[in-house]
Amino acid sequence: MMTGTITIIMVFSIPLVAIVTSHYQRVAKIKHSMIKDEIELERLKHENYLIETEKMKLELMKLESPLDKKVL
Repeated sequence: MMTGTITIIMVFSIPLVAIVTSHYQRVAKIKHSMIKDEIELERLKHENYLIETEKMKLELMKLESPLDKKVL
């Protein structure tokens, strides 16, 4: 009786472990993909920040240029 119960438990626990493991692997892949996308988004935000900063610097130089010429 005890051997039969143990056998049944073993037979059903192996597929359950496989299902749970497969689920955790899929979740890990999804998280990996999300983190990768977040890193790419942050890279693009930083690149955009640098471009906007450079644009503002050029606009400021344009504004200062006429003032410098008037003073001289």
